Amino acid sequence: MSRHVAIVTDSTAYLPPRTMARHGITTVPLTVVLGDRALEEGTEISTRSLAQALQKRRPVTTSRPSPELFAETYRKVAESGASGIVSLHLSAELSGTYDAAVLAAREAPVPVRVVDTGMVAMALGFCALAAAETAGSGGTMDDAVTAAEKRAGGTSAYFYVDTLDYLRRGGRIGAAQALLGSALAVKPLLQLDGGRIELLEKVRTASKAIARLEEIAAERTSGAGIDIAVHHLAAPERASALADRLRARVPGLAELHVSEVGAVIGAHTGPGLLGVVVSPR
Repeated sequence: MSRHVAIVTDSTAYLPPRTMARHGITTVPLTVVLGDRALEEGTEISTRSLAQALQKRRPVTTSRPSPELFAETYRKVAESGASGIVSLHLSAELSGTYDAAVLAAREAPVPVRVVDTGMVAMALGFCALAAAETAGSGGTMDDAVTAAEKRAGGTSAYFYVDTLDYLRRGGRIGAAQALLGSALAVKPLLQLDGGRIELLEKVRTASKAIARLEEIAAERTSGAGIDIAVHHLAAPERASALADRLRARVPGLAELHVSEVGAVIGAHTGPGLLGVVVSPR
């Protein structure tokens, strides 16, 4: 059995399943609570079911993985031959997932480095991929952590939502910011900043907001080796059109992923979400 550094992340990374399988990345699921049912993201609840529940204003909340689930995951990964584990997770400002991983790491049978990437969605996914590529090339745990942190440092994430109400309800954005957006009847553009969701700009119409989202993303691309992810929730046509325009505008594009976010992120953003992650390699 070969010894190697293994990479663990959580279900909000939204990496394509084939990519995770190819690089041996293990995912720990977060939970969506729909009414009185607790459902694992990625296996037990679809984004369509989530969108329908949100549109009907049914109560939807999310919760972190338990430390016990992380402990079980670390044990299984160690049994598969890992000599060490790098565990990369969404921003601790947005979820208790990082804290649960830290608790479990203390009792793991092999060394575990838990990293708060300050990211979410494919901004996290690109960090996990950088770590996995480094580990797959024979890198140490320190090498893999450095690769992930470097990728996080250069990655930007921007997104448009139809309303700030879902973020306000989940406590992911301040009530004052949400109220401002509603009072002015504007369409908000947001960004990840310091691991938090912050209001970036206020635009008068949805079409202008999406055009501005494209402009901001394009401004962040320079040089070669740029990976881009376009995310959406219940807005596939918008996402496909935006991806086509970015593909034409970014000469240094390496890969462009288009995907619907999972239920955890969708629960906090609502239908109509459109996001862009820009990540230089």
